[in-house]
Amino acid sequence: MHNPAPPTSAERTALICGIGGQDGAYLARHLLGLGYAVVGTSRDAQAGRFTGLERLGIRDRVQLVSMSLIDFRSTFQVVKRAQPDEIYNLAGQTSVGLSFDQPVETFESIVVGTINLLEAIRMLGRPISLYNAGSSEMFGNAGDEPASERTVLKPRSPYGIAKATSFWQIAQYREAYGIRAATGILFNHESPLRPERFVTQKIVAAACRIAAGEQQMLSLGDLSVHRDWGWAPEYVVAMHRMLQLDVVEDLVIATGHTHSLEEFVEKAFAAVGLDWRRHVVRDPKLVRPTEIDRGRADTRRATELIGWTARHAMPDVVRMMVEARRAEQPAGRRAA
Repeated sequence: MHNPAPPTSAERTALICGIGGQDGAYLARHLLGLGYAVVGTSRDAQAGRFTGLERLGIRDRVQLVSMSLIDFRSTFQVVKRAQPDEIYNLAGQTSVGLSFDQPVETFESIVVGTINLLEAIRMLGRPISLYNAGSSEMFGNAGDEPASERTVLKPRSPYGIAKATSFWQIAQYREAYGIRAATGILFNHESPLRPERFVTQKIVAAACRIAAGEQQMLSLGDLSVHRDWGWAPEYVVAMHRMLQLDVVEDLVIATGHTHSLEEFVEKAFAAVGLDWRRHVVRDPKLVRPTEIDRGRADTRRATELIGWTARHAMPDVVRMMVEARRAEQPAGRRAA
């Protein structure tokens, strides 16, 4: 079975699995701006808070439906009813740290969810394009060379292992059944919509609270790790562009610039007028069992194929996150 290229009609329908997360909310806003009809899924659409959609002012413009990605019948029925032209699989457990405590749930939510979507597309036989959310965690410690689409995968966390498995599932269905499916191998990307269980928002929130006199110290793990941090609203543009190619393929999406976590902390505290060394303590209990020392990306293929290059690097990301956080604080609680 071969799935042809997507239709060129004015209005397409996009199904976003995991619309309640950071990327889901920004992607919904981007697609609505392009004239798409957007259907978003959550395990319980009636009880979901969807704070990201609310903060972006688009909740009432999105159709929200309940779907369990680990249940094939639920997945198949929603895809059949929605009749999407494009599906964006952003669902599943998203925290690397949490994956060490919940390895089974992490694997099931990512791997089973991906194969259920692929099987639904295969059985329906419609020309549906599928974007799959990969992760730089799939590379593990790639050495001195920046990771590209050809870099060997050596994941070092349950999350990375699950993402690598879904990556190969996508590649196999693309080759075996002609399904238009591709994985975006995204490096770290942040925004004000990040919850505080992610270290970037934890740092930004703590810096703002300390500046406002509401907190004294911040505990962190290994500050020597290096990452490529980008601006999430830009990354969803790359997701969409990937599915517009005549022949889809997996792409690395990143800024191409790497910084240490210590640099991120320094920038965040400097943005509120503080010296981070007076307020940050290291806690060995926060160090993961296995860690990636340095994340570096080769982004040339994405620039060449979809014309995408990141406009904002880590210093911009920190500044915008701090500005957004401080704007939410009552005026009397901000630092002078």
